[in-house]
Amino acid sequence: MQLQKFDALQLMNVPGGSLDSYISAASAVPILSAEDERALAERLFYEDDIDAARSLVLSHLRFVVHIARSYTGYGLPLGDLVQEGNVGLMKAVRRFDPNVGVRLVSFAVHWIKAEIHEFVLKNWRIVKVATTKSQRKLFFNLRGAKKRLARLTPEETQRVADDLGVSTRDVREMEGRLAAFDASFDGPMDDDDDSPVVSPAQYLEADGGDPADILADQDWQEQSSRRLGSAMLSLDERSRDILERRWLAEDKTTLQDLANHYGVSAERIRQLENAAIGKLRNAMVA
Repeated sequence: MQLQKFDALQLMNVPGGSLDSYISAASAVPILSAEDERALAERLFYEDDIDAARSLVLSHLRFVVHIARSYTGYGLPLGDLVQEGNVGLMKAVRRFDPNVGVRLVSFAVHWIKAEIHEFVLKNWRIVKVATTKSQRKLFFNLRGAKKRLARLTPEETQRVADDLGVSTRDVREMEGRLAAFDASFDGPMDDDDDSPVVSPAQYLEADGGDPADILADQDWQEQSSRRLGSAMLSLDERSRDILERRWLAEDKTTLQDLANHYGVSAERIRQLENAAIGKLRNAMVA
């Protein structure tokens, strides 16, 4: 089936240049009965009838508008949301199998929302706020789950995490991302000292404030942390425990205490400690 030949521009053009006119035109298209919808779907499925595809899409444009309106809270133009939803609708029509036994509207909702979700995530913020599956789920559900504009209480955080099947840490992180805002790095030049707009560049110190140096340092620290973690996991359990209790714990353990714990001499503990440190050093410079 060649739905790419379908007159998609005719569907998504705003009649008369007005979104209101487009919505009125979409709402004026009659809703298909179950029998008519199945007949058109069979013609498209078995005969690649493009006219049938056109009728199916046109009869569901009002449904796309209804879904798109629920995403206007992200500050994106409704016309753009409708256009992306129409793309999802045409994908659904192309994949619809009339033998499954469900109405097209039930099948198409996934495809319509998927296209709108992708558009919102790409355009809502310059800095992406949702990349993983759990973050995407939170992005589109957290604001609706919050009962007020204030920060979530621990109880509300746990309830949201349970409802969405994510961790409380993910909930708190996404709440912080949603509360943040984008800012130009250099920012506008403003002689008004009382201006509330302060660009990130103004926070940089004169010495060592080059963004490239800062990013390089951060990258080096992240790589070092990953290497150290991998090196620690490569140690045997006793050597790892000795290093953690000797160097990482708040209350450092003495050589003698460890010697008594493992039933060896303090000198042996020192040897194991030095050997483990040597392995970590080699892993860090590799």
